[in-house]
Amino acid sequence: MFGALDDLIERRIKSAQAEGQFDGLPGEGRPLDLDDDRLVPEDLRVAYRVLRNAGLVPPEVIKRRELAQLRAAAVDALAQGDEASEKQARRRLMALTLALEARGVELSDPGLHEYAGAIRARYGAG
Repeated sequence: MFGALDDLIERRIKSAQAEGQFDGLPGEGRPLDLDDDRLVPEDLRVAYRVLRNAGLVPPEVIKRRELAQLRAAAVDALAQGDEASEKQARRRLMALTLALEARGVELSDPGLHEYAGAIRARYGAG
């Protein structure tokens, strides 16, 4: 989704695999424990577990996914020179960002910096 960064990460992972840097790690060959909820506040753990077991996703997670998709669409349209699509994605991105900020959702996200960088690259701004 983030283009060059994803490519860099994939290359480094493949290189590390080829060098055997992942061999013999603790837990090798066993599934990951994805139920580790140490970072979730204690008063929310039970509620989140019930929601997860019911197959439900918190609204903020859905909105964050939508933000990521809109940023990717805007960056792709910008890279392709499709100004109409980029403008439409940018408007939807701004509206969703403002709605989430009004609800108090923290939005510090590297994807925003990538989009800003793509705009600077396209228009030659500092």
